[in-house]
Amino acid sequence: MNKYELIIYWSNDDDSFIVEIPELPGAMADGITYEEALSNAQIVINDWIETAKQLGRQIPIPKGKLIYA
Repeated sequence: MNKYELIIYWSNDDDSFIVEIPELPGAMADGITYEEALSNAQIVINDWIETAKQLGRQIPIPKGKLIYA
């Protein structure tokens, strides 16, 4: 399990839960249920990290609660 901060909220427009992962630029997930959204977020985090490794990019160290949050 990764320890990146997750921001989870309901979107009426999308009729689903949205998960933002602010420490990983561009990383977002969604799901019909809260649990599905969390599961999809974990997949996105793993894919984001794997892609960053393949491209030789730096992987942010999880900081937990962000200063500006």
